[in-house]
Amino acid sequence: MKIRIIFILVSSLLLSNYAIANKKSDLILWYTKPAANWDEALPLGNGRLGAMVFGTPSVEHIQLNEGTVWGGSPNNNANPNAKAAIPEIRKLIFEGKYGDAQRLADEKVMSHTNSGMPYQSMGDFYISFPGHNNYTDYYRDLNISKAVASVSYKVNGTVFHREVFTSFTDQVVIVRLTADKPGSISCNAFLTTPHQKFNITNDSSSLILSGITETHENQSGKVHFYTEIKAKVFGGTHIVKDAVMSISKANEVIFYISMATNFTNYKTLNTNEKLKCLNYLDKAMTVNYDEAKREHSAYYAKFFNRVKLDLGTTSAANYPTDERIERFSLCFDPQLAALYFQFGRYLLICASQPGDQPATLQGLWNYQILPPWDCKYTTNINVEMNYWPADVTNLSEMLEPFIQMVRDVSVSGHETARIMYGARGWVLHHNTDIWRITGPVDHAASGMWPSGGAWVCQQLWEHYLYSGNKAYLDSIYPVMKGAAKFFVDFMIPDPRNGYLIVCPSVSPEHVHPGDGGKYSICGGCTMDNQLVFDLYSNVIAASKILKTDSLFADTLRMLRNKISPMRIGHFGQLQEWEEDWDNPNDTHRHVSHLYGVFPSNQISPYRTPKLFDAARTSLIHRGDLSTGWAMAWRLCLWARFLDGNHAYKLLQDQLSLASTIKKKGGTYPNMLDAHPPFQIDGNFGCTAGIAEMLIQSYDGFIYLLPALPTVWKNGTIDGLKTRGGFTIDMTWKNGKVETLTIHSSLGGNCRLRVKNQLIGKGLKLAQGKNPNPFFHVPDVKQPIISDKAKLNAVHLVPTFLYDLKTEAGKSYTFRAKQ
Repeated sequence: MKIRIIFILVSSLLLSNYAIANKKSDLILWYTKPAANWDEALPLGNGRLGAMVFGTPSVEHIQLNEGTVWGGSPNNNANPNAKAAIPEIRKLIFEGKYGDAQRLADEKVMSHTNSGMPYQSMGDFYISFPGHNNYTDYYRDLNISKAVASVSYKVNGTVFHREVFTSFTDQVVIVRLTADKPGSISCNAFLTTPHQKFNITNDSSSLILSGITETHENQSGKVHFYTEIKAKVFGGTHIVKDAVMSISKANEVIFYISMATNFTNYKTLNTNEKLKCLNYLDKAMTVNYDEAKREHSAYYAKFFNRVKLDLGTTSAANYPTDERIERFSLCFDPQLAALYFQFGRYLLICASQPGDQPATLQGLWNYQILPPWDCKYTTNINVEMNYWPADVTNLSEMLEPFIQMVRDVSVSGHETARIMYGARGWVLHHNTDIWRITGPVDHAASGMWPSGGAWVCQQLWEHYLYSGNKAYLDSIYPVMKGAAKFFVDFMIPDPRNGYLIVCPSVSPEHVHPGDGGKYSICGGCTMDNQLVFDLYSNVIAASKILKTDSLFADTLRMLRNKISPMRIGHFGQLQEWEEDWDNPNDTHRHVSHLYGVFPSNQISPYRTPKLFDAARTSLIHRGDLSTGWAMAWRLCLWARFLDGNHAYKLLQDQLSLASTIKKKGGTYPNMLDAHPPFQIDGNFGCTAGIAEMLIQSYDGFIYLLPALPTVWKNGTIDGLKTRGGFTIDMTWKNGKVETLTIHSSLGGNCRLRVKNQLIGKGLKLAQGKNPNPFFHVPDVKQPIISDKAKLNAVHLVPTFLYDLKTEAGKSYTFRAKQ
């Protein structure tokens, strides 16, 4: 014990310099005051357990989440009345009676059982410290290189320090309290919860919270949750009584917070939540604190350390993180941009681990019982955006929960397709939840969108293009095929022009001017056409790779040729609908018809210049300022439009301190995205967008520095992944590639596009089509162009195109020609 006390004393003597040392790190969020609210607290997570750390000296507040604490219980929300109503809805749409069609869809197609269940908070852990109201030398941080949060401050000459982490390896939340003088730690710890059915009790050594989640929209709450907290107390005394753990004059305290539920899978609730919780707790408490912290950080770092980004340094980094966010649009701070990029990767590692649930609308973090939009999975953009950075920023393992969710909805969606549409395959509308509902929810204006299955399958295919894993492709091919089967049965010829369209549907969450300008429902939306085109193309390609289903592939090839093509409208825009309805003053947050630019690869400056210019025109008129996730998508799009300065302008807009009064997007002081309120997809979208500014690999080649803003003149990026299994390490100087190393995991031809000449062994000027199958580009139909359209020529920067033959497992290095 004496040795431990001496160690603590020696270590604590350094605490006065702790803040100064950590401020210098590029991978730390730090602050000089406690969190005033949840949007200033710092997020920790291990995929299953989440914690928000407030860091208040007098009363520490740690809000707790467990990824399977959801309202309701297993259910199916398909509406059997839909099948008979669909033909009449289609008839009304083709007659231009959109209001009647939408009202009928609300009555007969939307789910009347439930609109999805909410993700919910587990509860809150508080530690009160008598006499700690008057403090000085305050500092708190989140070290995203180690996934550890800390707090330090001084009271009456004593320096107090806290560390918190959600252990990846021990599956508990660990909170450590130390001080630089022995016998200084006195506190009272207790639990609360916002749930209605709960018990908070104690035994001789533990605090215990148990309960059942809420019934919601007539779905009985059946998730049983259980939390238990124990402490190791060194020195002093402690007692547990009346659901409070009281500690007096201790040298050091370590709290272990374990949480579990009875959730087994989306159909079954038969896990013993208490036994699961206690197994984690008992095992964790046998591990020495330093070892637990070291193993936790080592597990995390094996993912996080794969990518390094350096955009330069300025004195702006000397300020606390919240001040830097507030100043970002006015003060050049390249380190904050790099930190924001890496923070998105941090959040994805923490929110989406193999074997756990996918990242929700708020990732893993939510303090409410009824959060905005139920904090579930919105599949018309948001859940897909959550995973945009996974492959490109070298975090492919984090996709596993998303992939499993798609497997699940392909099963539940099979029943929905049969019940509602009399169709084969499976369908997913614009929302799902932990119970994997697939019926349309809310109102027809947003819910009458049956194309979710096509979008999530696009993400499955993209993962194959990055990994080249044939066994994985074989495993997900039936899911993709099932999604395609649904559209084979559901799409119909438009009687006005003969093209195949998805009908009824909507362009997500947007109204059109037909029938009075109040309705969304229609047929032949551009996004639907693009999604089904991609789905059919990917199933055809997978069929060829796996040497299976050639007849089905032939059917899809024939049907793909009949899909309604993209159209260019009266002011030179890419039309959002079949009709030339677009308003040049429309600044709606969704830019659904630009899916073909990003994340798809149908529209290209080199292959489809007219569509490229039309899509760019659409984005110009849509404007920049919007909700947080919408600005993130715009950032990705401007990167694809090869306009680095405009993409950077979107980054500045997004990295501005959010104001809930103005109701615009931005970033909260804790660096989480503001819709507002908090939605995590903006963080993930911006991380993907920064990657797109530096490297793109969608257009038949790897484009180096395609959208580099003027302000990022010099920099380094290591570890970004591209399609075809390549990993890129690169430095640039004065906006041009200086050094380049390519690591090949699959072999094959590596085609590079670059703005300056490179030299190195094996590099040759490219000729003909890229033979690498992972870089195949779609054969998009020529657009239908309005005779009133005003088209502009696309002007591209001169570039060099190189080919490099690679072998799997080898690396190749090049440098700029001087």
